[in-house]
Amino acid sequence: MTSAGTRADGMALSVPDSWWEFDIRPEGREATIRALVADRVRGTPELAPYRADLTSMLRKMAKEAHDSGAVYLGCMAENLEAVPLTATVTVSVIGAKDKQGATLSTDPRAIAESLRTLTPRREGDSWRTVTTVELPEAGLAARTVGVEDVPVAPGDSRTLRMALTQTYIPVPGTKDQVVLVAGASPVLDLAEAFHDIFDAVTSTFRFV
Repeated sequence: MTSAGTRADGMALSVPDSWWEFDIRPEGREATIRALVADRVRGTPELAPYRADLTSMLRKMAKEAHDSGAVYLGCMAENLEAVPLTATVTVSVIGAKDKQGATLSTDPRAIAESLRTLTPRREGDSWRTVTTVELPEAGLAARTVGVEDVPVAPGDSRTLRMALTQTYIPVPGTKDQVVLVAGASPVLDLAEAFHDIFDAVTSTFRFV
């Protein structure tokens, strides 16, 4: 595992060594992606035929993360026998307010109570469980785990079904801020494995 580059925002977490981490801001995105892909191809020459695919995937992931308000993105982008395997972990700071602007509780138990479970009616339906978890360095947090339909982009009516793990962590010293660590992958055949990966990554989250 390696340390993620979120310390400037007072947060840090770790992702597997094979994952990609880079500046997702538009002004730094392109140059960083090109440099990372070139470096990875030098170290792993068999990736050379997939240089364009990797660049395209990383560019798309970074744009979606930035547009959603994320301050950090760690992602997996690999080709396994020409089949793309992708996953992302994003970190965002969100306000604990309802649609009317009223401040909500940041207590993880209260957050969990406000989140809705989804029970599948038949095989292939989306689903979601809601729990609280104890993170080793960040304490109690609310969590959802499931396979859900998420918007392709903020405000877009189109959706993409994803294996999704979302963890809501209160920001110490505030009454209305929560860190959302979200792990997502469209590779539904490996949903259970990705949920385990997202749990392991989120378990390293800490405030610094």
